[in-house]
Amino acid sequence: MPNSSPISVQISVLPSDPGVYQFYDSNDKILYVGKAKNLKKRVASYFNKKQEYGKTRVLVKKIHSVKHIVVPTESDALLLENNLIKKLLPRYNVLLKDDKSYPWICIKKERFSRVFSTRKLIKDGSEYYGPYTSMKTVRTLLDLVKSLYPLRTCNYDLSEEKIAAGKYKVCLEYHLGNCLGPCEGLQEEEDYQRQIEDIRQIIKGNFKSSLQFFRAQMKELAHNMEYEKAQRIKDKIEILENYQAKSTVVNPKINNVDVFTIISDETHGYVNFLQLSHGAIIRSHTMEIKKKLEETDEELLQLAITEIRQRFKSQSKEIYLPFPVLVEENLKVTLPKLGDKRRILELSERNARFFRQDRFKQIKITDPDRHTKRIMAQMKADLRLSKEPVHIECFDNSNIQGSNPVAACVVFKNGKPSKKDYRHFNIKTVEGPDDFASMEEVVFRRYKRLVNEDEPLPQLIVIDGGKGQLSSALKSLDILGLRGKIAIIGIAKRLEEIYFPEDPIPLYLDKKSETLKIIQQLRNEAHRFGITHHRNKRSKGAIDSELENIEGIGKKTAEQLLKNFKSVKRVKEATIESLAESVGMAKAKKIYKTFH
Repeated sequence: MPNSSPISVQISVLPSDPGVYQFYDSNDKILYVGKAKNLKKRVASYFNKKQEYGKTRVLVKKIHSVKHIVVPTESDALLLENNLIKKLLPRYNVLLKDDKSYPWICIKKERFSRVFSTRKLIKDGSEYYGPYTSMKTVRTLLDLVKSLYPLRTCNYDLSEEKIAAGKYKVCLEYHLGNCLGPCEGLQEEEDYQRQIEDIRQIIKGNFKSSLQFFRAQMKELAHNMEYEKAQRIKDKIEILENYQAKSTVVNPKINNVDVFTIISDETHGYVNFLQLSHGAIIRSHTMEIKKKLEETDEELLQLAITEIRQRFKSQSKEIYLPFPVLVEENLKVTLPKLGDKRRILELSERNARFFRQDRFKQIKITDPDRHTKRIMAQMKADLRLSKEPVHIECFDNSNIQGSNPVAACVVFKNGKPSKKDYRHFNIKTVEGPDDFASMEEVVFRRYKRLVNEDEPLPQLIVIDGGKGQLSSALKSLDILGLRGKIAIIGIAKRLEEIYFPEDPIPLYLDKKSETLKIIQQLRNEAHRFGITHHRNKRSKGAIDSELENIEGIGKKTAEQLLKNFKSVKRVKEATIESLAESVGMAKAKKIYKTFH
């Protein structure tokens, strides 16, 4: 039954100890699980202040009762919170779930142990290494082991009694040299188990003991003049060294360490995990987390560390992080600033970033709506807008030394060009090359028309130019009473600065930012569209002036000739008779005489 006491009473009796709290609605359905250093303070904070985020405000309205569990320390609360989230699946918590079954490498508990991959963990005393995030990694490791050590692949019970009784016969693997025949007692158990110990170390990323053994064996064979066998051992050493060279990326002294980094956007977080052993990366995994309540990077990383370490059964006693977060006790936290440790942190961050880009590419194909929503949310955050810029319009002026001044307006909807909504403007009220006055005119004309025709207004206007052009556009919005109703920014070409109204300091977006790329695309498209119109106008003007330069031929006659003959070239090639049919014999003679 849900608690019938008012929520204020329930909060007043909460202890001030570390623990985990659970919010329930009026139907006793779990809404949210959280941890706290001080339960009373943390739970009260939801109700004592106005929540910044909409989703949190909705959550608070639904809370009807609070349950809590007190634990000895804050790190215990962290582990309990993670377990309860997975068990109860609250609606407002991020869910770190991944229902894939990952592969393991199993060293079977039996005489003459087999080594193989499996996705099932059977509690029979066998050793399991992993889980691995990629079956390819498992196969590569098993191929390496198989190329170095002759191991049995049969599933016989190789007890001393059965081998002594001659129950088994060697198979094809023995004749191929892939097995030394323990089933017929041709290999000692001690020798076989020494191989298994070396394999354990290789799986853990430590190649030292295997290399030492093979080098000693090679020297002994060479000393005994068994050069063919010595060459085979040398080949194994090379295989092992090549594999080690490929997997070693940092200082070999970095051993038994977990590395975590996070990249996030408005809707998701991407946490990368690297596990290092003897200077080699033995595991890499990136987890995608969907945000529910505008969680911070610290909150997402904290949950992910707990979940990933549990999932991959990590025993590492040290972790590298980009910033401090609460972790379980007895775990050393390092925040690398330079050197090999810093490089490995940057490698992890790069992995998270690549994973995020790959997800975007997949989503763009499989779920274009989600891709669009993400871009819109990103633009809203980057440009400090109150609404997502679903409809954006961009203006650009084109004139050459003041001749034929024109302007272009291009329209993007959902981050893509909407070409049917593009508009050209011939500047009417401005004499000479005055970019500021031209911008003021076209912005006024564009939005006066949209308002008069009751057409939808954009959420964002982009002005191609710096502070001057932006101020001119603002004058028109002020006259129309649209100031504050439509967001407006200017983009200056030189350093791609973004200017906001009445803010002297420009915004510099990351050069790889998707927001900047869309603004650049808008600006370039407006420029292209404006220049095309400007060229056409100049070209038409040049043609008109060529005909009008003929004595006795005015503008109307020139237009009549172009209408009938389609081009100046055809006018030049026309006979007097055909010209006379169009403009009369007197004018025809003048035109013919000019061109001939």
